[in-house]
Amino acid sequence: MTGDSSGPSESGLPEPSRRADDTGDRRRAARYVAPFLALGLLNLGLLLRWGLDPLWAFAILPPMLFLSGIGWVAFRHGFDQRLAGAGSDR
Repeated sequence: MTGDSSGPSESGLPEPSRRADDTGDRRRAARYVAPFLALGLLNLGLLLRWGLDPLWAFAILPPMLFLSGIGWVAFRHGFDQRLAGAGSDR
């Protein structure tokens, strides 16, 4: 029965448990990154209200989204929970 989803997967965890962990990790990552994304969007709104040319105001949007995306991926994969191994430079 190779197609049975209730059995253990390659990681040793049953499929439903692993999916539940993935969902929790995505939500946790979104919770951690959301305040920084909100501050960036608020900053963008303030720049536009000050009368700055919209082209210059939207120039900050791609780096802000890029850094939020990198932060989400980092928190999603648990960089903050990994321990430094022996001989680590951290």
